[in-house]
Amino acid sequence: MIALVDYGAGNLASVRRALRACGADVLAPAGPGDLGRAAAIILPGVGHFAATASLGESWRAAIRLRLEAGVPFLGICLGMQWLFEGSDEAPAVPGLGWLPGRITRLTGRTPDGDRLKVPHAGWNVARAAGTCRVPGLRDGAYFYFTHAYAAPVTDATAATTLYGSPFASAVRRGLVCGVQFHPEKSGAEGLAVLRAFVGGGL
Repeated sequence: MIALVDYGAGNLASVRRALRACGADVLAPAGPGDLGRAAAIILPGVGHFAATASLGESWRAAIRLRLEAGVPFLGICLGMQWLFEGSDEAPAVPGLGWLPGRITRLTGRTPDGDRLKVPHAGWNVARAAGTCRVPGLRDGAYFYFTHAYAAPVTDATAATTLYGSPFASAVRRGLVCGVQFHPEKSGAEGLAVLRAFVGGGL
């Protein structure tokens, strides 16, 4: 049973369909107490970081308790960004702080000074980085992105993507993973990531 957390900022319908295609039983927790019924947690997300403010202290405490107990977790897009300390997109809203560092806006420029469109929207490649890996994520595979802010490259980075400058497109620490791309919109490569998570590949 996988808990798919609804805090009003996720495209839950498409994520739920993708999870069911991977053979998962999906639980929509009505409150933080329901997380205890789940074998794993997914936090999806799309849009502004301020939306994560609706994950109040009771949700934050319950999620942190489950992560400390070793329950697998996958953050998608905004859900991955929430794992960090905070974001310049909404400086007053704290992240979970499970990973060090802050989310910053994409530069919108190449090293040569050429302009890039922000948000970064469309297909791009993820390259394996560091020693940690997100199961199901194939080095050099293309995934679908849509975001204007991104995570820094740290020792928790499992994959990077280049858009002007490199950013962390996948992270992992223990059984806690995050992906900046949308696996539910990334065809077979995205389903491979979800299938590995559903199958307990962490």
